[in-house]
Amino acid sequence: EDRASFDRASRSGRTGAPDLSGVAPGSARGMSAVAAAHRALGKPYVWGANGPSGFDCSGLMQWAYAQAGVSLPRTSQAQRYAGRMVPLSQAQPGDLVAYRADASHIGMYVGNGQVIHAPYPGAAIRYDPVGMMPVSSVTRV
Repeated sequence: EDRASFDRASRSGRTGAPDLSGVAPGSARGMSAVAAAHRALGKPYVWGANGPSGFDCSGLMQWAYAQAGVSLPRTSQAQRYAGRMVPLSQAQPGDLVAYRADASHIGMYVGNGQVIHAPYPGAAIRYDPVGMMPVSSVTRV
């Protein structure tokens, strides 16, 4: 189900960095987490893994923020409450974007309408449009 949802909603499958010129910077720790997540680009999705050779969605968020000196909970459901919720229209680089009402998927906003995430088994960490699936919350860590 997840794979079909991603395939329908996202056609970019970008592995190169999106154009972030003119993007307002996030907090120092958010920008540090974005930089760490970018270093994981192209690594495989591995269910239950939190790096550094493979990641699932919440494992990538946990690992990237750990590189920035911030401890996050392990699951996407818990990560959505690991900070202050903000409207999607105010998202900044480093904010966590939870998908679906049950927060069964999570990514990191990088700016310019893009997130970095570990999509599903068989796919690599990549950039996709923030609206690839229904957004349920945005959390500023």
